[in-house]
Amino acid sequence: MNENPTPINPIAFELGPISVHWYGIIIGLGALLGLYLAIQECKKRGISPDILVDLVTFALPIAIISARAYYVLFEWNYYKNHLSEIPAIWNGGIAIHGGLIGAVVTAIIFTRIKKVSFWKLADITAPSILLGQAIGRWGNFINQEAHGGPVSKKFLERLHIPTFIIDQMNINGIYYHPTFLYESLWSLIGVVLLISLRKINLRRGELFLTYLIWYSIGRFYIEGMRTDSLMLTAYLRIAQVISIVIIAGSASLIIFRRIKGLSSKRYLTD
Repeated sequence: MNENPTPINPIAFELGPISVHWYGIIIGLGALLGLYLAIQECKKRGISPDILVDLVTFALPIAIISARAYYVLFEWNYYKNHLSEIPAIWNGGIAIHGGLIGAVVTAIIFTRIKKVSFWKLADITAPSILLGQAIGRWGNFINQEAHGGPVSKKFLERLHIPTFIIDQMNINGIYYHPTFLYESLWSLIGVVLLISLRKINLRRGELFLTYLIWYSIGRFYIEGMRTDSLMLTAYLRIAQVISIVIIAGSASLIIFRRIKGLSSKRYLTD
């Protein structure tokens, strides 16, 4: 058996001088499947799918730009000497938290202009966002990034994961924790959870806030296993700090909105 398998080529195919990377294909696939899921729910909730498509048209590119800007900002010591690499998102290096910031700000502005409830649209799209994140992590898998520390091959085999994943986790002869897989599975479980919670008829906004809490809990623990974390200090991982802030902020917002009567409307009936 080959102990140093050949990694998957990150380039899917080439069109003349243009190289099409698996990373971009996977991110695009996640966005399309998430959009399809949200469109179906829009039809049920009485919102025109055209509004959602218009939002995604603006929010998706802004989210990608903000996700890259977020990453570059915290890795500026490197990028200030490699400015030409800043646009090269196909090599990885986009931060989900940065993308969320860009997408949420865009959605708030968009819904005010369109006179649509931000919270209603956020609830509808919450499972779709998480689905996109779950699929997008496989782009990290192709690029052999967002992995954890070294482990033995036997450890990976005991996880009963496919051989192609184990082989791809062999980087220069060393096997690593497939943290991309852990987060992808956590996110997929979250998608099922959020779709199930729709039936409970939660108060408006609480499905989206539950998404933020669910994702942040998983991200906090998984981030602690990664070896490529963006660092705030020598000991503080930025993603973990942001995750704690999001969990506390989202839970507080649920309580605050209930106390102030700002969440009287329901997901299914309003």
